[in-house]
Amino acid sequence: MRTLTGLGVSAGVGQAPALLVAPAPGLPSRDPKGDLDTDLEAVTASLNKVADRLDARALEADPSAIDVLMATAMMARDPGLAGSVRTHLEAGDGPAHALWGAFDEFCAQLTAAGGYLAERVTDLRNVRDRALAVLQGLPEPGVPAFDSPVILVAEDLAPADTATLDPTLVRGLVTAAGGPTSHTAILAAQIGIPAVVRCPDVRGVESGTPLALDGVSGTVLVEPDEATVAKLAERAGRRQQVLDAAPTGEATLSDGTRILTLANIGNPADAPAAKKKGAEGIGLFRTEFLFLERQDAPTKEEQVDAYAKVLETFEAGSKVVFRTLDAGADKPLAFADLGPEENPALGRRGLRLSQVRTDLIDTQLAALAEAATRTGRDPYVMAPMVATPVESAWFAERARAAGIRTVGIMVEVPSAALRSSQVLAPVDFASIGTNDLTQYSMAADRLQGELAELLTPWQPAVIQLIEATCQGAGDRLIGVCGEAAGDPLLALVLVGLGVRSLSMAAGKITAVKASLALHSLEQCRAIARAAVAAPTPEEARKAALDLADDAVEVLIG
Repeated sequence: MRTLTGLGVSAGVGQAPALLVAPAPGLPSRDPKGDLDTDLEAVTASLNKVADRLDARALEADPSAIDVLMATAMMARDPGLAGSVRTHLEAGDGPAHALWGAFDEFCAQLTAAGGYLAERVTDLRNVRDRALAVLQGLPEPGVPAFDSPVILVAEDLAPADTATLDPTLVRGLVTAAGGPTSHTAILAAQIGIPAVVRCPDVRGVESGTPLALDGVSGTVLVEPDEATVAKLAERAGRRQQVLDAAPTGEATLSDGTRILTLANIGNPADAPAAKKKGAEGIGLFRTEFLFLERQDAPTKEEQVDAYAKVLETFEAGSKVVFRTLDAGADKPLAFADLGPEENPALGRRGLRLSQVRTDLIDTQLAALAEAATRTGRDPYVMAPMVATPVESAWFAERARAAGIRTVGIMVEVPSAALRSSQVLAPVDFASIGTNDLTQYSMAADRLQGELAELLTPWQPAVIQLIEATCQGAGDRLIGVCGEAAGDPLLALVLVGLGVRSLSMAAGKITAVKASLALHSLEQCRAIARAAVAAPTPEEARKAALDLADDAVEVLIG
């Protein structure tokens, strides 16, 4: 028996033989160039056919997958994509290479954006591969036919592959790539299929190999023995008992202290699904999804419609937070290019771009204000990459002048954390982005896999910066919207430091609510003190676990 490790993204235990999903064939060896208009028509027809088939598949899919499949179909029909294909054809590419090159450009933009948007690259590449197959007269790639229980093993899976899977036959999913907020992960959890992603060693597994997996701990067993599988099942049963005891409504500590549990989303279509998972609101709506993959900025009307849909999902008075455009530098926009930079991670991104392109931020703020008027809701609006009191005041003044009532900032830069009493003075709330705060605190690029050990939010220095933010915040509501908020153990540390709003991937909300309900505020404070005092991230995590209720160890796998 061998044990592989990945990232558990959909709870449950599964056992069955592996079934490998073959990769797409890729670019053809021959790609003759013809008449430009004829080639463009052929590529456009292939994209439209893929979009039509995705729409048809949506009618057969689980209801929770319909919006995702429709959104994927929209990618294939994106006029900006057709424009990019034409540009490549005019440069001399054949139709297959023009199609590939256009998608490469879009994928690069999303990869640079990081986080949730980077995980949409799988969706884009799947559309590309399907369109390329249609263009060549080949069958579309996807999951092979099967009629007995299997665990699907793939490099990655797209929504079109996942949405129509039968959980009575598909006992689990394991991918070498992927991430916690990919649509595959979200759909697997909604359909009820245990799933593990980012498990690179699964590439060596052959079809027919017996597998067992735990979709919480991320454990994948190759040729497991019966005793080990029984232990996995027993642990999953205990975990489910703890989850079943979690509050179904508002999240509170055992002493009644109220903690907001919210969801991070990047598309209006994700809001209803988040609400079904127990989200009380939205702690981070990444508005840049409207701006990427375009040759020109979205209109005010387009933005109003998108923002209003999210606001209308939740009752009046709910916390729904919109982050203004976080782009520039390593997230280039065709219509807002400020030129090359030697160190993009430290360049003109986020608010710094908005201060140069005030037309973009003014239109966005006006759209948010109009969406508030249309829906009768009060959105929370915050700016990314704020480092100084001057920047904070600049944004607050501009947002309030546009009609925004509740104004905040992201705390992602150590200077904002260390001087929070001054940086937060002009605003009403703040949200700590632990992913970027860790990157900048540890001088480690969060996209650099070799530096993963430095990039854990359990770094005591990062925990101390969160503590400093809360101490300087006064009576302002401080939230966390990085991945740290979705860890049932680290959530206790954050609450003990003074955080009162936790925003995470929607699938993690129940486990966090369960963990919070087992602890008082005083217990959380003791757990936080122990974590801050530890010299290493490993010791910080152990110190927290030693003081937490025993059930938390079951929740975290």
